[in-house]
Amino acid sequence: MLTFIAFLALAAWGWLTVLRGGFWRASERLGDSPAPETWPEIVAVIPARDEAETIGEVVRAHMAADYPGKLTVIVADDGSSDGTADIARAAADGKDRPFEVVAVPPLPDGWTGKLWAVETGLKRAKEIAPNAKYILLTDADIALSRDTLARLSAKAEAENLVLASLMARLDARGPWASFLIPAFIYFFQKLYPFPRANDPDDNMAAAAGGCMLARREAIDAIGGMRAIRTALIDDCAFAKAVKNLTPSTKIWIGLAQDEAVSLRDNRELSSIWNMVARTAYAQLGFSPLMLAGTVLGMALLYFAAPLIVLTLFFHWNAAALVYAAGACAMMGYTYWPTLRLYGRAPWEAALLPVAAGLYTAMTVSSALRHAQGEGGQWKGRTYSRPGA
Repeated sequence: MLTFIAFLALAAWGWLTVLRGGFWRASERLGDSPAPETWPEIVAVIPARDEAETIGEVVRAHMAADYPGKLTVIVADDGSSDGTADIARAAADGKDRPFEVVAVPPLPDGWTGKLWAVETGLKRAKEIAPNAKYILLTDADIALSRDTLARLSAKAEAENLVLASLMARLDARGPWASFLIPAFIYFFQKLYPFPRANDPDDNMAAAAGGCMLARREAIDAIGGMRAIRTALIDDCAFAKAVKNLTPSTKIWIGLAQDEAVSLRDNRELSSIWNMVARTAYAQLGFSPLMLAGTVLGMALLYFAAPLIVLTLFFHWNAAALVYAAGACAMMGYTYWPTLRLYGRAPWEAALLPVAAGLYTAMTVSSALRHAQGEGGQWKGRTYSRPGA
């Protein structure tokens, strides 16, 4: 039995390494594309709810963008009680670029707060910038570098993309974040292999909500945010809806270094735990069977092989050892590119099973929260399972 388990682990890692779209290479990056003949007009829509700590820096970054075309910035303030709107206005004051804060109406039934705020911003964008070709959907804690928008726009124009997205570089300061954030990025890529998402002939779709440059006509074609109004993992739901518009629709997602940076503080374990627990059970379709399968799958992938290697002196099973060692080698090999992206040492790949254990616990925690009616908590609101 031990030999069989070790062989299964090796086979699983062989499949992930060879047949899962090369997700582990972490190779999808924003390069330089030729400048378009005419720079398209863009409206940035930033949903914000109690974002006083970050909104000022984010707005200043947008207002200082080196974008040759017309750029309008809209902050959709969703009932903030911490002065978010005033801080945003102060950050934009005196800058030579159209800017507006829009008050979000009360949240209607059947919507998540973020998507209702985005929908409000989109409605205002149509009123003040009806000719804008693209909408930049971004977050109130994501700061873009000065040339990011121009590079994204040039890529979208050159490659005829309807959606170009960047997974922002997350805060990885401190022992918890430096340990867990690279693993989070690795697991996200494993769930949504970027090379597959970027292939128009593949039905895989993915996006990172902190930085999504989308064609307005595509947003209109799916019916705006109403099409995904209950989604907790709204970025990937949006990417799926857009990519499904036509068989030839092209989207792109890549990994950012300094092009897009999250200002959200991840130094406390609770910050990362809550981020994952808010949506992990939704990712599993709120299915207890999927949860059980996920726990078993994580055990096979991340725990079985290391435990077989570490307990050699108790079982002395040479065949199991060889298979398990091969699985561990592939695990570390595939993790290294993501560790390198975050400036971590190669030896830290050996800690991936420990990180996997914590993320498995977060996923179980997410299911328990939903069972207790506390799932999807964010910014003072709780979002239950759709239809429940």
